Parts: sequence; C-alpha cells; structure tokens
Amino acid sequence: MKTLSKTRERFYWDRLRADVENWYRECHACGARKGPKTRTKGRLQRYNVGAPFERMALDILGPFPVTTKGNRYVLVLMDYFTKWPEAIPIPDQEASTVAEELVRSWISCHGMPMILHSDQGINFNSALFTELCKLLGILKTRTTALHPESDGMVERFNRTILNHLSLFREPDRLGYTFATLIGARNMRLPG
Repeated sequence: MKTLSKTRERFYWDRLRADVENWYRECHACGARKGPKTRTKGRLQRYNVGAPFERMALDILGPFPVTTKGNRYVLVLMDYFTKWPEAIPIPDQEASTVAEELVRSWISCHGMPMILHSDQGINFNSALFTELCKLLGILKTRTTALHPESDGMVERFNRTILNHLSLFREPDRLGYTFATLIGARNMRLPG
C-alpha cells in the first residue's frame, strides 16, 4: 500500500501498519475515489442441450439509425445446440413487437423451444412475454444481473453483427435486410 510506505519513510510507532490500514478503511474520500468493491461472481456452470431448437437465446441490439422501413433495432435469436443465428430488424423493442417477431420469425419456422433464455431486459420480463411463454409451454430463463458472460454465445454473435454493420453499411443507404445483417451483402435474386 502506497500510503503505508510513505508513512514509514517519515514516521515510526508501534502498530503503525494497523493504524494506517484502519485510517484507510474509514476514510470516506478514499472509498469514494476507489469506487465500489467488485462483486463476487458465481461460478459459471455448463449447460447441456439435448436437441436442436430445444433451448434458444434472444437479445436486442440497437438503437441504430432508422432504416427506410422504419426499423431501429435488431432482434437476435440463436439456438444453443446448432448455434443457428437469426437477426431480425424491428422498429422498437416493445414486448409486443418482440413477442410477435418471435412467433412469426422463429416459432413458425423452427417450432417452439422448450427453454427461452434472455438478459433481464424489461421487454423479455414483461407480463405479456411471460404470458406468451406460459401459453406456449416455454420455460423462460434469464442471465444473472451484471453478468453478460453467462450468455456469451449470443453476446459474441452480437459483436459479429456490429462488426459487419460497421464495415459494410453504405453511407447513403440504411435499409438493413436479413441478407445484409447475416451475410454482410445484398442477396442476389432471380430476374
């Protein structure tokens, strides 16, 4: 401790170390400057998934500049078993929008997952979203607060999406499509 070494350079008395440590512990200015103590985090545990599309993660990225179709956010959906990702542009992050896109874009294509995992965003923990999961028989789980690494798979994919958007976005065109978000390119269509 720097304070202890500086004090020892100029002074000596019995219990000097204990007195300096006690003074430092009770100094309000020192505590404010030092910031909050880091929280002890629980150990990460392995979670085994038995089948494709059994357990999935979802997250929201944004806000981004408004697209020509009025979208400002990206709903990220990802399967834990296959690591299959989908990124869906959405206009807002309201629970009703997220629930509608979950059913339209994921459940209608891949079926209902048994477990749905998300962060603690209010849209994922709303009464509407909770009721949707209850009606569909989906167990809703969430990451621990201030512990995003417990959902590292989707967080890593989010970083990939952000990298793609920053590298391939044309300055005069803000119309993100599924192909530009996933493949960072415009899709070639027949005709």
